[in-house]
Amino acid sequence: MNFDKKDYADFLRKVEDVVGKSHCITDAAENARFRKGIRYGEGDTLAVVRPKTLVEYYKVVKLAAENNVIVISQAANTGLTGGSTPFGDDYDRPNIVINTLRIDNFKIINNQTQVVCLSGATLYKLEDELAKIGREPHSVIGSSCIGASVIGGVCNNSGGSLVQRGPSFTEYACYARINEKGEFEFVNNLGIDFGSNDPEVILEKLQNGDYSDSNIVDNSKRASSTDYKEKVVLVDEDTPARYNNDPERLKEASGSAGHLAVFAVRLDTFAKPKKTQMFYIGANDINVLTDVRRAALTEFDGRLPISGEYIHREAYDIGKKYGKDTLFVIDKFGTKYIPKLYALKAFYDRTIGKIPGIPNSDRLLQGLSALLPNLLTKNMEEYHKLYEHHLLLVVGDDMIDDMEKWLTNYFTTGDKKDGNYFKCTPHEAKIAGLHRFSIAGAAIRYRECHPKEVGICAIDVALRRNDDQWFEHLPAEIEAKLAGKLYYGHFLCHVFHQDYIIKKPLDPLAVEEEILETLKARGAQYPAEHNVGHLYHAQDPLVNHYKNIDPTNSFNPGVGKTTKLKYWGNSSCGCGHDHK
Repeated sequence: MNFDKKDYADFLRKVEDVVGKSHCITDAAENARFRKGIRYGEGDTLAVVRPKTLVEYYKVVKLAAENNVIVISQAANTGLTGGSTPFGDDYDRPNIVINTLRIDNFKIINNQTQVVCLSGATLYKLEDELAKIGREPHSVIGSSCIGASVIGGVCNNSGGSLVQRGPSFTEYACYARINEKGEFEFVNNLGIDFGSNDPEVILEKLQNGDYSDSNIVDNSKRASSTDYKEKVVLVDEDTPARYNNDPERLKEASGSAGHLAVFAVRLDTFAKPKKTQMFYIGANDINVLTDVRRAALTEFDGRLPISGEYIHREAYDIGKKYGKDTLFVIDKFGTKYIPKLYALKAFYDRTIGKIPGIPNSDRLLQGLSALLPNLLTKNMEEYHKLYEHHLLLVVGDDMIDDMEKWLTNYFTTGDKKDGNYFKCTPHEAKIAGLHRFSIAGAAIRYRECHPKEVGICAIDVALRRNDDQWFEHLPAEIEAKLAGKLYYGHFLCHVFHQDYIIKKPLDPLAVEEEILETLKARGAQYPAEHNVGHLYHAQDPLVNHYKNIDPTNSFNPGVGKTTKLKYWGNSSCGCGHDHK
């Protein structure tokens, strides 16, 4: 960092007074896990601050605003594009990282149809609580990162695997910002009357759940992407169904990518299906899966599947080996222990893992995973041998019988199809789903186990809804640079996660740019749901959204490869201040 911490000693003492000395972490080794993304990006910081309450969060953000210190907020730090950590050392002001994971409260409201989630609420905790009343959150488990936070999903317009729900979105939020005059502002747009305009009173009531349905004064706005069902079924449209630069999904906290300090959001909950069924479909001809997708989205009288997750054979293989321990832990213990295991992993790497000759945590875990049993089922393994492409199609309630009849008819009549399906038992469905999600971290593990041989790049892409040639075929000159590829994703939405293992000494980012050019030529949009972070260029709608909500560029500057300068580098914005 180009700033001397001694010059900010008084500021840091004030922060310590708010959160306690142990939760204002200035030691670089101790706060490293908060400063480094799980896949990409890292930088220096004055401190990592871990408030316990919304009032503490508010006070720290206000102190930062008063002292010209950048705020970078994060929760679970599971972002894949480097957007929830500092990035590099070219900031024009010092920064602090505020990790909100200790503020993990939420409250179910509006006759159980909605929920107010605070800054650090996690999907797995919310999912568990809603399940008790037969409801579900927008997303479950996290499509590419296990342990993700609810507000992180909103701020990144994350899409998730549930095809009926679309990108995470709300018009209800409570947050702090700095306006165009440089004034610190508190905004309560939750549609809830807390009986006071005092920010600390409102935040304390939010923290304690000291309000009821009778305090709700506005139900006119959207708390989810209610129109997505109409968009995803338009399978002949020449544009993607969802992507991060879509201007229709940008509203205050939604799509803000850290450019606000978000204290709470209000979101819809969804009725949990009484019964679900996974159909495991294998094919060697991509047209088979195309036919299934088109039928599932258009031929069932407006009823839609719950999810349709795609796995390519190579991703299956790499996930089987390098995601084995992840699958085992979640199957046996659930997702609630994942954050604690991440913390333990980070502690090992900064202590024992630093000793010469001792393997880092990833190599140690990979060695131990060889001792674990193979949990993938007999049917899955058989289909892996037979078929290159796999689709995990989940439907619910009154669609189950009709979907099974359609699949049976499709694979047994007319021209012989190079594919088939089997009906999963509940256990098979659980294992298949966990295998799909464990694949998401497999490329990272592969890289950590082979650091001298490979690097990785990851592309999150939304294809055109009518793109029937959805399976990627790269030019030979790019293929020659790769040691492996992992293709998986949300097939019905035509959103794919494509991880590439790059041969060293090639630059992964340079190879990624080559691949992105091929996707641009296909009319694809990227990123689809991981947001731009520090990997992708933000397009004009996203940049304009950032500038509108954060005119001084004081919150998470630089995302989308934009400027990190205060006031976006504009020294004559018209407010009368000199911003140089």
